[in-house]
Amino acid sequence: MPDGETDGRLPTTIDTSVAHEARVYDYWLGGVDNYPADRSLGEAIAGHIPGVRSMARANRVFLGRSVRYAITELGITQFLDIGTGLPTARNTHQVAQEVNPAARIVYVDKDPMVLAHARALMKGSPEGRTAFIHADLRDPESILRDPGLSSTLDPDRPIAIMLIAVLMYFHDEDGLHDIVARLLDGVPAGSSLAISHFTGDFNDTGAARAVQAAGRGGLTLVARNRSEVEKLFAGTDLVPPGVTTLENWQPALGEDLPDETDPHEGPAWAWAGMGRKP
Repeated sequence: MPDGETDGRLPTTIDTSVAHEARVYDYWLGGVDNYPADRSLGEAIAGHIPGVRSMARANRVFLGRSVRYAITELGITQFLDIGTGLPTARNTHQVAQEVNPAARIVYVDKDPMVLAHARALMKGSPEGRTAFIHADLRDPESILRDPGLSSTLDPDRPIAIMLIAVLMYFHDEDGLHDIVARLLDGVPAGSSLAISHFTGDFNDTGAARAVQAAGRGGLTLVARNRSEVEKLFAGTDLVPPGVTTLENWQPALGEDLPDETDPHEGPAWAWAGMGRKP
């Protein structure tokens, strides 16, 4: 991976006394890279979202399906995965390079703990390439201008932008729609955008209480309805079946994770979809 993952703009020390979204998610997935503050908040949110661990796994399955769809149906072999989170089972590069060993992936995350793990855990195939950029989605220019991006991905060929379970940490007033639009402006025609997003459409009360619990733990969490998630795809043409539940997005593409305990009734509390830039 290229050097220069950070230039001092973001902290590189880890504060384990404060919960972090990447580590909470790692806890739900059964990972070990989390601390008491993360586990405490993870349990608090789980108290309002029954089956949250299975929902996190369903989100991971969507990631795998969207990667395979981008390669097999759209012919895209370059991926920009923003809000990567801690390395766990079936990361983007693992799925992509199984389908096409020459696939190239750039991961982006602001968490210094993800930075600390990136070199050791995100190694790609000999034919392909992987890189990690320590940057914040709130500053898309810092991502698009990073030399790690241009040295790994060909800016003249389509790129699959992956925003998996990350936009829910932004309020609209944070400039969310402008951020997504800028990322799309930075990739050529034929590129794709995959999004999964927490919603209260299936249980408004439970989602609202989960949002409150996250706030008490120091995290921003925003639930958006289906229409609001669809608006995040502005500037793209949605691919079938459009914005739908995690489970119903291209199920024929299979699953990467075995079905385990902590079942939930009904769909996961999330919407997901993929759009293609014309």
